[in-house]
Amino acid sequence: MPERFKVTKSAQETSNLYKFSISNNEESEENLDHHPTEKLLSKTNDILINTTEQGDGADEQPFVTEKMSGYETNLYLYSEEMEDRPRISTLISSLANYSNTIPPASADPDARPSSAGARMGTLIGVYLPCIQNIFGVILFIRLSWVVGTAGVIQGFLIVFCCCCVTMLTAISMSAIATNGVVPGGGSYFMISRSLGPEFGGAVGMLFYTGTTLAAAMYIVGAVEIVLTYIAPSLSIFDLSKNGDAMYHNFRIYGTALLMVMGTIVFVGVKFVNKFATVALACVIFSIVAVYVGIFANFYGNDNLHMCVLGNRLLKDVGIENCNKTEGGVLYKIFCNVTCDPYFQNNDVTVVQGIKGIASGVLLDNLYDSFLEAGQFIARGNAKEDINNNDASQTFNQVVADITTSFTILIGIFFPSVTGIMAGSNRSGDLADAQKSIPIGTICAILTTSTVYLSSVVLFGATVDNLLLRDKFGVSIGGKLVVANIAWPNQWVILIGSFLSTLGAGLQSLTGAPRLLQAIAKDGIIPFLSPFAVSSSRGEPTRALILTILICQCGILLGNVDYLAPLLSMFFLMCYGFVNLACALQTLLRTPNWRPRFKYYHWSLSFIGLSLCIAIMFMTSWYYALVAMGMAGLIYKYIEYRGAEKEWGDGIRGLALSAARYSLLRLEEGPPHTKNWRPQILILVKLTGDLVPKYRKLFSFASQLKAGKGLTVCASVINGDFTRSYGEAMAAKQSLRKTVEEERVKGFVDILVASNVVDGLSHLIQTTGLGGMKPNTVILGWPYGWRQSEDDRTWQVFLQTVRNVTAARMALLVPKGINFFPDSTEKVVGNIDVWWIVHDGGLLMLLPFLLKQHRTWKNCKMRIFTVAQMEDNSIQMKKDLKMFLYHLRIEAEVEVVEMMDSDISAYTYERTLMMEQRNQMLRELRLNKKESMGVVQSIVDQHHPDAKTATKVRFQEPGAESAIEFNDDEPTNEPLVNEEKAFSENNIKEKDDSSEKEPIVETVSTEIVQEPDKKPANITPDEGNVRRMHTAVKLNEVVVNRSHDAQLVILNLPGPPKDTKLERESNYMEFLEVLTEGLERVLMVRGGGQEVITIYSDRALVISTSLKVLPDYAILHQPPMTVDGRLLEKKFKKNTKERKQKWRWCN
Repeated sequence: MPERFKVTKSAQETSNLYKFSISNNEESEENLDHHPTEKLLSKTNDILINTTEQGDGADEQPFVTEKMSGYETNLYLYSEEMEDRPRISTLISSLANYSNTIPPASADPDARPSSAGARMGTLIGVYLPCIQNIFGVILFIRLSWVVGTAGVIQGFLIVFCCCCVTMLTAISMSAIATNGVVPGGGSYFMISRSLGPEFGGAVGMLFYTGTTLAAAMYIVGAVEIVLTYIAPSLSIFDLSKNGDAMYHNFRIYGTALLMVMGTIVFVGVKFVNKFATVALACVIFSIVAVYVGIFANFYGNDNLHMCVLGNRLLKDVGIENCNKTEGGVLYKIFCNVTCDPYFQNNDVTVVQGIKGIASGVLLDNLYDSFLEAGQFIARGNAKEDINNNDASQTFNQVVADITTSFTILIGIFFPSVTGIMAGSNRSGDLADAQKSIPIGTICAILTTSTVYLSSVVLFGATVDNLLLRDKFGVSIGGKLVVANIAWPNQWVILIGSFLSTLGAGLQSLTGAPRLLQAIAKDGIIPFLSPFAVSSSRGEPTRALILTILICQCGILLGNVDYLAPLLSMFFLMCYGFVNLACALQTLLRTPNWRPRFKYYHWSLSFIGLSLCIAIMFMTSWYYALVAMGMAGLIYKYIEYRGAEKEWGDGIRGLALSAARYSLLRLEEGPPHTKNWRPQILILVKLTGDLVPKYRKLFSFASQLKAGKGLTVCASVINGDFTRSYGEAMAAKQSLRKTVEEERVKGFVDILVASNVVDGLSHLIQTTGLGGMKPNTVILGWPYGWRQSEDDRTWQVFLQTVRNVTAARMALLVPKGINFFPDSTEKVVGNIDVWWIVHDGGLLMLLPFLLKQHRTWKNCKMRIFTVAQMEDNSIQMKKDLKMFLYHLRIEAEVEVVEMMDSDISAYTYERTLMMEQRNQMLRELRLNKKESMGVVQSIVDQHHPDAKTATKVRFQEPGAESAIEFNDDEPTNEPLVNEEKAFSENNIKEKDDSSEKEPIVETVSTEIVQEPDKKPANITPDEGNVRRMHTAVKLNEVVVNRSHDAQLVILNLPGPPKDTKLERESNYMEFLEVLTEGLERVLMVRGGGQEVITIYSDRALVISTSLKVLPDYAILHQPPMTVDGRLLEKKFKKNTKERKQKWRWCN
């Protein structure tokens, strides 16, 4: 037997053989079989695998034993995964037993909860419900009038356009419905899950409103059938005295019928569902009766006759009285005082109403006969026949009650093709919804479209034009035209149409509250939450009450012709969004878009969407605007106040596609100077609690960009990513919370790196995508750099400055950030810009951007520039004013002359102390306390009365030493200032320092005990003296002019290229001296590109040979002496006359 794994029972380990120890007790075996996802082997046994020699066959057991499942043996490699992830068999079993029905109510009342055994097919579940919902009251009481008014050609086109909308929508709906299960909610569910909660909520409310108004239209239509054609005697108001009395009757009886139907819906929905079968049978039987009657009257009949005066249609006249006999009925009407001229000049004729197909009346009905409200219904369009010169005298001639046109008739007819969602609402009850919904819906639309289109032609070929245009049948004694065509008699149509209309109204009253409840339960519209509550019987009672109130408002309109265009808007918007959803999903090609229905195309969906929008505005542009305005308001409400929902909608995919397209467009070429705006990267320092240390950095960034541009807030956490992931996510959440509280529109990111400097460098290099990369970095000033225990902790700050410069990005370093105003504050004063060197015009642009925000809006801008003795300051000021004029920037201009002067003793001594400190720290390499003690002892020995300077001024309250963004070296305090300006500044610093926590420096005991032990004499470096002189003199000038400014903006000198300890420490000290005595300072370093323009198509590039402040830290001075000692090297005056070269870059 070959060598193999063996399983043996052993209580102890042997020296050379490791064996499997497996418990054979029933409890262990039962646990393994009963819990497939728990650990594969018993905790009480050690499973040890080893290769053994060939042994006795009786003792051998294969590794796959009967007591271990296949998952425990064959898939042991994935044992850890199976602890928290399901097996394939378990997953498939769960999916197979998944119930795709959702208990919430459906938009369709017939969508009853499916039982385990009740699974409907295509005919019962989709086709017949769609037929029932599509065929409605319009077919019986308005279609013949539409045909007579618009003519067969335009009437056919009207019906065809409406049917095309529903067919294209059905194709899109079939694709969406077969891309997943569609529970209750119908179109609302499909649109909300495809276009997102905003669109879904807006369209859902529109669909709810349309369904509610449809109930009102059905109720008014039912009342019209009763009062006009079945029982005219029930009218309360006399129609002969007031033409609008008929609509008053509709309002009163409609309200009463609404109360009855509302009570029925409230008491028992089962009755509504059972009555739906009766209504469906009535609809089908009525349509069949109409078709049979048309062909039965192929040659016409004599049941209906009309009395016609000339070409005008008359009403309320019997056939026996249709004559002009003097003293007759017509004579008394038209010749009461004086005879009507039209009556005198035209004859009276009796016209057959139902002429039959064989008569060829189709040719007379081909063309339109649109009228204005109040015009007479007459054969032809002759003005003398249709115009009513005296509106108060119509006699008994039939007049048009509304103005008609092609577009108006589309709006009136369109509700008769709605109802295509009935099948999709029943998806939970269908045996195979993926197959039944497309087939049943499309077949139903084909059937109804065939009926409608054929009815247009057959009506036009059977009925006389004047009778078709008689909307209420007043010329034939108040009879329904369609009913008199039907076989065997008119009562089939009258009763059938009345019952079917009642059934449709009950369905609408049942479905609308459930749709509202479904929207409310989704929680996307907070103010609808009360309507999510169901009664003890599970009925949406509150939603039903609201539905009845809205329906009552529709009934008060009292006219089907007014209600139909209104509810058409809501259905058209709903269908339009269904098409939009399908088109977007198809074009975006999202991985989840895999519909089983394959016969769709994005172009068909766009045609459907276009037709919906076109019909909306053709029908009534003001109704369309009302519907769109309502949808827009709901959309914005959900966007700003609604609950957060993520349904993987297409709008999110569209946003991603649009972002990708825009980013690719931005990559096509470098951005033009006109389009430059600060795209900000905020490098944030976090405290130990993972919260931002300087919150006002966010406020400043928000004020700077004024809601525009890109803002990325990022920070670095020191550590290993695999171990610090949780900490990084917590920091990111904290950072996002701060961003939201400070109302900064932007993104947050956390980077985990083993080295903070490298992490910041990575952020600067990689943050952003394509053309949306930050171009400006906001970096906090390291206030605790002097107190850091590491000699080179300021390298984080300095190296970040170097990295930003290398990346050609602008750098903003706010100092004294806690003194900066919040975004809720308003400051008044000056924003002073000290323009030392030109680096792209950023110094000019920043105040302008800040003033766009309400915080800085009331501030004035002042620009200072420095001139030397050899400069013409008057001409400089004039040129600068002209420059600002071309830049369209309003600012005061000041040219400050810096007089040549000797280097003061203060400057020399401060430089000397700075270098002594560097030497001591380099030699001693003391720890933090010792080094700070040495520095403090040196200062105390030389200047016992020294005052605290910037160190105290900018120290954060309760702040710890900077960790990430610290800088150079500990700070020597300023010596006794011999100059007036510095004396005043130090007094101010002393006053202000009470607001800050003073820095306590510990003096080493050894140093105190040996005060006479001094470092060796050091001769200060010439360059350092000159740089210190620049800092001191420039600080005097800035403080003197801008001590009361709300913000001082000046150029940030470039960091030293030399990375030696002394050079970096000295650089930090120069910056401290430069900004002493200033409360709010913004140091700016441009990115090396122009950011400001003069003309609309050309960017300004300024090339300056500026030797006023070479390297921005050295002022060239004549030979001078300090403390009686002549400097080893005389300063050579090489300052040249400033030359400004203007060149224009096209």
